[in-house]
Amino acid sequence: MMADLRQLPLDLGHRSAMGEADFLVAPGNADAVAWLDAWPDWPAPALVLYGPPGCGKSHLAQVWRARSRAPLLGPEDLDPAEVPHLLGPTRTAVIDRTHEISGDTVRERALLHLYNVTKEAGGQLLLLAHYAPVNWTLRLPDLRSRLVAAPAVGMAAPDDALLMAVLVKLFDDRQVRVGEEVIAWLMTHTERSFDSARRTVALLDRAALAAKKPITVAFCRQVLEPKDKPADA
Repeated sequence: MMADLRQLPLDLGHRSAMGEADFLVAPGNADAVAWLDAWPDWPAPALVLYGPPGCGKSHLAQVWRARSRAPLLGPEDLDPAEVPHLLGPTRTAVIDRTHEISGDTVRERALLHLYNVTKEAGGQLLLLAHYAPVNWTLRLPDLRSRLVAAPAVGMAAPDDALLMAVLVKLFDDRQVRVGEEVIAWLMTHTERSFDSARRTVALLDRAALAAKKPITVAFCRQVLEPKDKPADA
């Protein structure tokens, strides 16, 4: 059985995600973690996680999928004829980029049907989106009323202070010491997200171990910057 997802938000620790890469718990995603921890005791057939790209929605959904065995779907999978076959063995499903169905009557009708089927089966849908359903331009009133009434939990992108703390913590967890100049360089040369921070630190750690070199700014440039930059046009 999967370990409980709960963890003190300010701990900024990482934890195993059933074989997936570690997920970092922070104030910007703690509410989402708490909601997923509460599964299957959700008050509605659907839960919406929304936030900007890079905030960790997809990663957290993977953690939940490992526990729920939910299939991962996209808007392109919402075919009315396929709805009866979309739910997983635990009567669950994750739908990525759900906001993209807005204005597409066929996809909206399929999602409405899936919502109703899920409710009747006593299951749950995890809907991922960039923004809350209240801001979607849905054409079907019945679908809009259901999704607006569903719990919607926002996830925030990490701010500068938090992202710096996360980078330091990730290096510390690997017992790797780096200077402040390395953290400062990474802040301006990598994607600003939890997932990117985790991948970058893991890559640098592996490369440093293989090369038997310390992680310096020069080493970061060597590992992370393209070796063959295109010539100017």
